[in-house]
Amino acid sequence: MRNKRILAGLLAALTAVTAGCRNEGKTSPDTTDALACIHNKSRIVNGTILHAWCWSFDTVADSMDDIAAAGYTAVQVSPANAVIVGGGGGMQLMGKGKWYYQYQPTDWTVGNYQLGTEDEFRAMCEKAEQYGISVIVDVVPNHTAADIGAVSQELIDAAGGIERLYHKNYTKRISNYSSRIECTSYSLSGLPDVNTENPDFQNYFIAYLNRLIADGADGFRYDTAKHIALPDDPQVDESLPNNFWERVTTEIDDAEGIFSYGEVLQGDNDRIEAYQAAIGCTTASDYGKQLRGFLIGEMLNAKLLTGFKVGDSENCVTWVESHDNYTEGSSTDLDDSRILRGWAVIAAQGGGTPLFFDRPYGADGYDRWGGMNRIGAAGSPLYKHPAVAAVNIFRTAMNGEPTEMANCSENAALLINRGSKGTVLVNSKAKKDLDISAPTALPDGTYPDRSGMNGDFTVSGGTLTGKLSAGSIAVLYNEGYNASKKLPEVSLETASFVNDKVFTVTLHVSGTDPGSCELDDGTAITYSDGTKIKLYPETKWVRLSAGNGDGETVMTYYFTERLSVPAGAQFGFEKPESWGDTIYAYIYNESGASLRKNAVWPGKEMSRGDDGTYTYTLEEEWDSALVIFSDGKSQYPAPMEPGLDLAEGMIYSVP
Repeated sequence: MRNKRILAGLLAALTAVTAGCRNEGKTSPDTTDALACIHNKSRIVNGTILHAWCWSFDTVADSMDDIAAAGYTAVQVSPANAVIVGGGGGMQLMGKGKWYYQYQPTDWTVGNYQLGTEDEFRAMCEKAEQYGISVIVDVVPNHTAADIGAVSQELIDAAGGIERLYHKNYTKRISNYSSRIECTSYSLSGLPDVNTENPDFQNYFIAYLNRLIADGADGFRYDTAKHIALPDDPQVDESLPNNFWERVTTEIDDAEGIFSYGEVLQGDNDRIEAYQAAIGCTTASDYGKQLRGFLIGEMLNAKLLTGFKVGDSENCVTWVESHDNYTEGSSTDLDDSRILRGWAVIAAQGGGTPLFFDRPYGADGYDRWGGMNRIGAAGSPLYKHPAVAAVNIFRTAMNGEPTEMANCSENAALLINRGSKGTVLVNSKAKKDLDISAPTALPDGTYPDRSGMNGDFTVSGGTLTGKLSAGSIAVLYNEGYNASKKLPEVSLETASFVNDKVFTVTLHVSGTDPGSCELDDGTAITYSDGTKIKLYPETKWVRLSAGNGDGETVMTYYFTERLSVPAGAQFGFEKPESWGDTIYAYIYNESGASLRKNAVWPGKEMSRGDDGTYTYTLEEEWDSALVIFSDGKSQYPAPMEPGLDLAEGMIYSVP
């Protein structure tokens, strides 16, 4: 049993102490409250991490029963710092709003409009503590928002002015990724590169980390870590040593107990072993890429999957896919079945620390952003699939047991053996059942498949036998087995989360009866499985919840009002005097399965009227479309900003 799970049982007695450590919003914890400030790094390393990508702090807190029941020992949240407010504060993952605004800091203070306030962050951490779940925060020290005008004056002053906040070449884009000086001091993707060697900035950033720790954070994921200099890298300023990593890993509160890992994508200039030594842990991106290829090719080669393809396989975070893989489209061809099999491969092993990236709700290879396309909402329920939970719990139960991988059934099945205590089998073939007969160190006996995907397996005389169904996994162990809790399930059935009229949705609940339903207008009802309710165009969200003896499941569904513009509709634009006389309208909708646009950038030319206003007539109907205006050089809204809502009869102008 992990130390913090033991401590969880003492929480009632420690309530007053915990309040003194975390609840007052101090810059750093009161180190005299020692018990309340313990962080259990080993629990994170030996367990599994749920990447609650773009979930709000309140959503994570609401989902804590499910997260714990699924066997995770840590949850990773998106950046908690102040971020650029783009797209008029829109909350779509892509469209009217952008998920990547979270990676454009305007200050290193806790709380932002996309994920929640500092109070909500602190409440989430307190709830996680009650469940024995560690909280990892994604932190972004390498750069600020592209719009320097949005960066807080407090940050600028603390760093000693703009010229000291950034490196001297902070706007010059990296062109040679084999150059360490470019990699660590030039602009990445047009984002201004922070002078991470500036001791005043370091002090400010360490204060932010300590604020997160005081609020309850147990670990950090360092974004773009490869772009922050190592001690022996070339110095930008000879008077400033490359000591960022040394300071943030040793000078934070309870440094020995905090889990830290760096996003170091393997390839040009990765220096992976040096980053592992400097930070303690890095990502293992090459292993994930290889595993995805194997899953698509329906071949899981035991020899090639042994070792995580990084310097120290014990000090790495592993994944089937990351949020970057997914959002750039390089992993979207994985269906849920392949993700489950891939998760079994990485999480059943003893090495590395597996991270489960949770895709958006309703997303698949044809629609990356899902039906809700909403920042703040919980993602796909795949994270709590019974097979995922079975593997998570297996990994915890096998702590300390050696890992050995082997193939059987003409190399179609992969066995992940954990000493003589347990085995996980993975069928690489999506459409072929396999008869398993393989050598094993498991004691003789009957082994139920704890994933629930197959029947019993048998061990007799050192041979494991059974049937492994197509595309499935089997989790086999008896010693140390603890059944996972069975929480209720709630869901809302609808054809679309974008609406412009009154329509009916169906509510579902199982595992208990009845469920509870709350609407944003204050309406609250109890419901049974199959209950139908009417929603109106102004409905913004529906919150479903249900509880039983094992805990409570909560899910909030968000709705967006459809702005439909018919074919033949017109809109106009008043250009600034400084713009050229040829004006283009670029109309698009990127919130669905694929990008829809009226033409390649910069769009189609508008017609100039006698009064100087430019007009455009739609050739076809558009739903929830956005528009950007350009003269071929300048544009409105600005680059990296979403377009304006397309509306019939609107005359747009630059503020």
